[in-house]
Amino acid sequence: MCSFQTSARVREVAGVTDEVPGDAAGGAQGRGEPETSDSLRTFGEVVKAFRKRAGLTQEAFAPTVGYSLPTIASIEQGRRFPPPGFVDRAEVVLDAFGAIKGAAKHLSRKPGLASWFRPWARLEADAVSLYTYENRLVPGLLQTPAYANILFNEQIPALGEDQIKAQMAARIERKKLLTDRPDTTYSFIVEEHVLRRRTGGAEVMREQIDHILDLCERRNVEFQIMPQAQEHHAGLGGPMQLLETPENRWYAYCEGQRIAQLIADRKEVSVLHRRYARMRSQALSFEESVSLLREIRGAL
Repeated sequence: MCSFQTSARVREVAGVTDEVPGDAAGGAQGRGEPETSDSLRTFGEVVKAFRKRAGLTQEAFAPTVGYSLPTIASIEQGRRFPPPGFVDRAEVVLDAFGAIKGAAKHLSRKPGLASWFRPWARLEADAVSLYTYENRLVPGLLQTPAYANILFNEQIPALGEDQIKAQMAARIERKKLLTDRPDTTYSFIVEEHVLRRRTGGAEVMREQIDHILDLCERRNVEFQIMPQAQEHHAGLGGPMQLLETPENRWYAYCEGQRIAQLIADRKEVSVLHRRYARMRSQALSFEESVSLLREIRGAL
């Protein structure tokens, strides 16, 4: 089992200042302060002011920093927490005299995310490759609002309405990674029983499977099912995530019951990388997985 650990090296690289399962969109209560929307709006205004000073439209600015137009718009409107890569690139491109970096230092923490998940979320926002193995439920990046809402509403101890809204907003915002970063490679391996469990009922699962099938049509998304008939595979140690940064550095993340571990040690990450590679060969192929998804969908 993984235990929560954030090393000094992780703090340095991930920018750490310090969920329910499935990518930690909610987690232990009282573990961190809520985000103040004013800080995000102020940061967005700073970026907008320097962009206009440079004579750039959002359309012209987006490719210079390597982010999509919707991402730039969300940051300037104060609706999205800027990833570290954006801050550094915007500072250089806009010749902002250190103002953008300075404003970023005063940003409050992201709402709706468990404190232990935030370091991973920051790395994830810039990832060029992201691999996910899940044996408990549909991964957060693939969840529909209806599926996610069931998880939040059934959490123990029960969440308040404001907490559920904050976590739903964080989940929906995070899911934009799949559309805002078309050059990022996404790989998912999910256990077959997760897809056969009628979480939220048949209607919710039909919509969830339809959503996964739609995502499977994206060229940068690979989805595989680990079949129940597979007697043994390399992922029996539990769920895991792996990501590659723009600098080609790999990190890993493991999550359990209200605990998590962000792994920066190269040897440990290598072990998990080899396990994931073996799982890709043990799981159904992409084509076989899509076929099984349709079969499961039809049986609901």
